[in-house]
Amino acid sequence: MMAERDALAVERDAVIAERDALAVRAERLEHLLRTLRRLHYGAKSERLPEAQLQLGLEDTEAAIAKVEAEAERTDPALRQERAARRRAGRGKLPAHLPRIEVDLAPEATTCPCCQAAMVVIGEDRAERLDVIPAQFRVLVTRRPKLACRACSAVVVQSPAPARLIAGGIPTEATVAHVLVARYADHLPLYRQAQIWTRQGVVIDRSTLAAWVGTAAAELAPVVARLKQIMLASARIFADETTVPVLDPGRGRTRTGYFWAIARDDRPWGGTDPPAVVYTYAPGRGHAHGRALLGGYRGILQVDGYAGYKKLADPTGRTGPSALAFCWSHVRRGFYDLAKTRAAPIATEALERITALYRIEAEIRGLSAAERHVHRQHRSASLVADLGVWLKAQHAKLFARGPTAEAIGYALNHWDGLVRFLDDGRIEIDSNTIERSMRPVALSRKNALFAGSDDGAENWAAVASLIETCKLNAVDPQHYLAQTLTRLVNGWQNSRIDNLMPWVQADQQPA
Repeated sequence: MMAERDALAVERDAVIAERDALAVRAERLEHLLRTLRRLHYGAKSERLPEAQLQLGLEDTEAAIAKVEAEAERTDPALRQERAARRRAGRGKLPAHLPRIEVDLAPEATTCPCCQAAMVVIGEDRAERLDVIPAQFRVLVTRRPKLACRACSAVVVQSPAPARLIAGGIPTEATVAHVLVARYADHLPLYRQAQIWTRQGVVIDRSTLAAWVGTAAAELAPVVARLKQIMLASARIFADETTVPVLDPGRGRTRTGYFWAIARDDRPWGGTDPPAVVYTYAPGRGHAHGRALLGGYRGILQVDGYAGYKKLADPTGRTGPSALAFCWSHVRRGFYDLAKTRAAPIATEALERITALYRIEAEIRGLSAAERHVHRQHRSASLVADLGVWLKAQHAKLFARGPTAEAIGYALNHWDGLVRFLDDGRIEIDSNTIERSMRPVALSRKNALFAGSDDGAENWAAVASLIETCKLNAVDPQHYLAQTLTRLVNGWQNSRIDNLMPWVQADQQPA
């Protein structure tokens, strides 16, 4: 009787432990759900930045997994149930990954009853994902020398292959790895050097920097040609963002600028591949913008920065023939007002602009002609009414008030704001180029500053190719390794268009 009572007590304690674990798990899941809801449905001011959200989700999900693992250790039945669920929902591993077969045969192959030899009647197979941490290897190139026994002066040997780093140790793939880690994964060179040291490969940070500079010089013609191709487009985006640059003479950093031009015609089914090109400049003046655009003649879609207005030339002889401005920037001004105070004018302005965005969401992916028809029939009247309403409200307000300033911004840019109505190729906003600026911000956050103007130029050049790879779903590591190899082996300049990232999209490993 006592033993039975003790067994029941143990079972009760196990049930209580499982209940407590499930309660903790439920609390974690509720927190996770609240976070997700705030991201998707909450007020913009309450939404977490994407990077911060991902960190929060990682920590929460890891905590949930810990609770579940502890519960499984105390309940074999629960462990078996969850294992079956994982097997059913995990999917298949990619077919192109190499398979390492491990046979686990019984030690004895004779029948335990009669000792007769047993035969294989089937097998169970289980696949798990394994990883070898970034594995270094040494490529040994052997070049035998051949001599003729009869002719003493004859010695034949294959020429040494060309190298990106003459006399250096890295392959082009190694340098590509450094570039991708630095400018795609935002890992500063000193951290890369630390990672390499842990594997016994001691390479000084300054050596890695020399590799980066050499690669940037080799890739410069490709980046220059990419920019030429972009400037031949009928419509492009442009934007600029700050980048701190070390100023040793003053012992601090100064502000430089990354200017960017981008093209993405996918929203209207255009055939030109998406691309982005970054250029470093020490300032933000319109002279730098003019140097960046190089006399671009098409439609330039930008934010409201006044410097762009100085570039426009309606004749298209010396600059962009037209400027298209960004409704997102207009909306932002009213949003900031509506979220901090009772602002009925700002709220109504937001509602009117939101109606335009709803139409844009519906027609995304249609041809330029179809988008033009929809905008003329559905959006043009809304925009016209909004313009009349904004002018009427502006006349009632104190000229220097925040609402009047938000309306004034819209009216001062009106010609460029309404331009999307007459051309289906034009987007309603310049979010395309702003998305292209996010990687620069991430790299800036991790690296803190560029070491010099030349370093910022290298950053801009390599980032142009990496981000264009991303836009075209091309693996930047494979692309850069292949492109550097081709360049150092004398790739003809007349065929440089074949080195564009989108051309190599179908040449990647399956």
